[in-house]
Amino acid sequence: MPIQILMPALSPTMTEGALAKWNVKEGDTVASGDVIAEIETDKATMELEAVEEGTIGKILIAEGTAGVAVNTPIAILLEEGEDPNVLTTSQAQAKPQGGAMPEAPAEAKPQAEAPLPQSKTGTVPTQPDVSAGMAGLGMGFGGFDFLDAPKGRVFASPLARRIAADAKLDLNRIKGSGPKGRIVKADVEAAKAGGSAAHGEDAELEAAMLLASSIKPPADKPQAAPQAAPKPAPVDVGTPYTEQPHSSMRKVIARRLTESSQTVPQFYVTMDVELDELLALREQINGRAQKTGGQKVSVNDFVIRACAIALKRMPECNVSWTDDAMRFYSRSDISVAVATPTGLITPIVRGAETKSLGIVSEEMRALAAKARDNKLKPEEYQGGTFSVSNLGMFGVREFTGIINPPQALLLAVGAAEQRAVVKDGAVAIVNAMSVTLTCDHRCIDGALGAKFLGVVKGLLEDPVSILL
Repeated sequence: MPIQILMPALSPTMTEGALAKWNVKEGDTVASGDVIAEIETDKATMELEAVEEGTIGKILIAEGTAGVAVNTPIAILLEEGEDPNVLTTSQAQAKPQGGAMPEAPAEAKPQAEAPLPQSKTGTVPTQPDVSAGMAGLGMGFGGFDFLDAPKGRVFASPLARRIAADAKLDLNRIKGSGPKGRIVKADVEAAKAGGSAAHGEDAELEAAMLLASSIKPPADKPQAAPQAAPKPAPVDVGTPYTEQPHSSMRKVIARRLTESSQTVPQFYVTMDVELDELLALREQINGRAQKTGGQKVSVNDFVIRACAIALKRMPECNVSWTDDAMRFYSRSDISVAVATPTGLITPIVRGAETKSLGIVSEEMRALAAKARDNKLKPEEYQGGTFSVSNLGMFGVREFTGIINPPQALLLAVGAAEQRAVVKDGAVAIVNAMSVTLTCDHRCIDGALGAKFLGVVKGLLEDPVSILL
């Protein structure tokens, strides 16, 4: 029997997705493991593989449809040798949502009409019965194919039906040569070449059309009251604009950050970090890497590693809030904000406190590239115990970030720049940057947040300790 292909849940939190692309079309044969579609989740675009083998009988959700709920049928797969005509039953059972192709409407049941006024003789005038004339037109009412309704169901391939409709051929007058008498393309082409043998009688069709057009309501039937003229539409004097639908990622960002701002009590701690030693060490590492073909490192790599070490030194900060208990994490999983064309995503360097600076840098480059190509796997961006957001490359001096629940801390990193500072009573020029820690006050008190940021500052100003 036909197999329904459902919208999969590609992550534990996924409730809906967008069908970004179909890699197959109706009639294609697929095997288990073949990539049949691309599904856009709230964070990435992922491939959908076929579980069973068979033929794509019907695509229910059009390519580019957004907001398709999980477990909604998106296509129907026919098993080997299965009659495509069973699709009618399968489509009736499936209930597509979020942009699915409409089902064939059921035959309308006659509804009781309002009683008509009696004539002077006391009888109710009747209307001519037009059902026979309309049925004879065969115009596809109730989901029937063109010229296919008068004599019941006709088994024909979709291509044969389309050719017959274009040529105005009556499928009831064509004998099928396919399996079980099914009408195929060759039968319709032969009938088309044969001329009038397969055409419906023009006179009969014209008479039915004339009958339908000549029907008028009885003279004594009350007419509907004239409707008031519609009010003119208000003149739009605003600025012209266009609209672009939200991506799934943008919707999730809006929902989660709104929730964070409204439900999490957040406070901010800012410190300035001197970077002269860090920049000198980074220059040495990258100079050696250029000669040996090794991995170059960035200031952000030092920041990721410093935050991971600080969480290890202060496990009371590697926590998240729950309604029943404080949750302590035994590993420093650092989420790093990456800007993509569709929105912000935070791939994770897991266990960063146990990895060298070079490995952290290598993993971060690979994750950032996959994020921009929407190729991240759920395990590469879901979770995390701490976030780093860096806008220094845009020249931003300092900013505050919004916590990504259930995390309790986020470090916002500004640009490294030369600043004038007073040292030993004299003005000196140093390279420095401002870092701001956003804290969930339910988990982190002010003194604890300040102490943690001080540990991060100390590590960055003594970068050799980050390499150990």
